[in-house]
Amino acid sequence: MPEFYPSIGEAVGAAMKHNIRLAHGNETPGLDKPLQVRHLPHPSSDPYSVPGMIARLTETATPNEVAGIIEEVNGALVGALPQLTELVAAAADWTRVRLTFDDPNHNPTFETWTRLAAAHGMLLDVQEQLEIAEDGIAACPAELTDPRHHEMVNVLRTRELLSDVLGAGPVAPAPPAADGNAEANRQRAARTSSPKAAAQRPASPASSDAVPSTPPPRAPRTR
Repeated sequence: MPEFYPSIGEAVGAAMKHNIRLAHGNETPGLDKPLQVRHLPHPSSDPYSVPGMIARLTETATPNEVAGIIEEVNGALVGALPQLTELVAAAADWTRVRLTFDDPNHNPTFETWTRLAAAHGMLLDVQEQLEIAEDGIAACPAELTDPRHHEMVNVLRTRELLSDVLGAGPVAPAPPAADGNAEANRQRAARTSSPKAAAQRPASPASSDAVPSTPPPRAPRTR
């Protein structure tokens, strides 16, 4: 479906057709081939993916844990950032073999290559900066400082994980048995990584009302 519609009615109609395609496939006359739905797993199911690493990077994580996450994302062999750098390099090389310099006054392909090459250079610089910052992270204090100091520096994170936007789903209220308490604690810590997690937490009655309603059986557990 296109991202722009001239009217709200057409947008609603397109959304209804899309839902019908998902429900009935291509059996309905007059409808195009149904769109494929991509399954996005919860970050806790893949802690070494980029969303999983973001979920692990909470304010209460230890300096060594955060330094380890930066090392994972910046690893030379399987790190997400070096792979992204190679992806941009491949896109620049794809553009390179399509260059022509016959017209010195009009060469949009070369301008595109220039932008990709610049992005590749910036990503290389980011890798270098993260390598230096990794040692600094490990030397940071483990304790949180006074909040008055935090107001002097702006928060940089602007996006939430998809699981934060759509809700944690069944992952939150389904903790494993006693031998899986560590995993349950990590999942709860992951849900606090969102910039708006603190504001969203009071709005979820399922998680806020469950504990007070049954205090005796929940008493041994820690939040």
